[in-house]
Amino acid sequence: MLVENQRILIEAVHKDLKKPDFEVIGTEIDVVRNEIRSLLMNIDRLARPESVAMTIATAMDQTVICYEPYGSILIIGAWNYPIQLILSPLVGAISAGNTAVLKPSEVSPATSRTLAELLPRYLDKECYQIVEGGVAETTELLGQKWDYIFYTGSPRIGKVIYEAAAKNMIPVTLELGGKSPCWFDDSISDLETALKRVVWGKLLNCGQTCVAPDYLLCTKEVQEKVVKTIPRILETFYGNDVHASKDYPRIVNENHFDRILKLLGSTKGQVVIGGKSVREELYFSPTVVTDVSFSDPLMAEELFGPILPIVTVSSADEAVEFINSREKPLAMYIFTNKKSIQDKFVKGTSAGSMAINDTILQLTGLFPFHFLSVILLVILTME
Repeated sequence: MLVENQRILIEAVHKDLKKPDFEVIGTEIDVVRNEIRSLLMNIDRLARPESVAMTIATAMDQTVICYEPYGSILIIGAWNYPIQLILSPLVGAISAGNTAVLKPSEVSPATSRTLAELLPRYLDKECYQIVEGGVAETTELLGQKWDYIFYTGSPRIGKVIYEAAAKNMIPVTLELGGKSPCWFDDSISDLETALKRVVWGKLLNCGQTCVAPDYLLCTKEVQEKVVKTIPRILETFYGNDVHASKDYPRIVNENHFDRILKLLGSTKGQVVIGGKSVREELYFSPTVVTDVSFSDPLMAEELFGPILPIVTVSSADEAVEFINSREKPLAMYIFTNKKSIQDKFVKGTSAGSMAINDTILQLTGLFPFHFLSVILLVILTME
């Protein structure tokens, strides 16, 4: 399905988010294809009964753990990666022998409709179905007795799903967002390369990525260097006019656009880069805000947009203390060449995942071959 309908899927995601072809292939379609490849290579090993260590009571016996399907799975997808975040869980569900009902996000309607049209052509409709719709349809689905629920999205909706599942003792996997911090210090020898990685991670999908670096922690001296360097990086990525670039996506809809605009309007920090927007086009420019306090409105919730607040601290110790005073982040990024500083964050904080001197790429470990696919795509694009 992914191979035969790649152009159709690219166009659907472009309608919803204005993602360039490269992003749709690299972060959506190829992620799912590589998930499939990985499971095809490993399914025999994963499904094989697992031997259990003998005890005195079982010394003459063969003891094993046999794995079995959960049964019927409800998969509720997210709009920001509307192919990846609903089909990757489906791949796992199918591999483990489960049936599934998919509920794509109504916030990405073009992709939802395309998947609803394509999937029944390739999978048994008695085992795998798609239900389109909004809150009413999701509420109805949550009222059914499933054997497992898999949800990707916001903590607010995650609580609703968790509560609904608890009524029937349904096991749940929740992949939720949060404010992912990024520490950046003065030991970095190649400042521009490091900042390219931060800016790329921040602006991927116009900042609408759950593991995007949400805010930057650094000293005032480093903040000055960052602000001077980022405009040059933006020109490298998008040319002289970001607004005109075909490689820069858009905010998904007016509600999310208005939310981001309101957050920016309420900050007490100083907008030093960007801050421009066109509501009719859902365009929001890459924006950097300096001198953001710990209690600033930009620090109150996950931004999920192309705004990078910079919070200044006196040291890495203060940064660690600040991170630990907040909710546990989904991801954390540490930019430093000092092993002692790396260890300070690795051992002194906790996050869902952590990358040192890079962003986003820690996820490639979850999708075998994906990194090689991205490299190949870069080469092909350059040619």
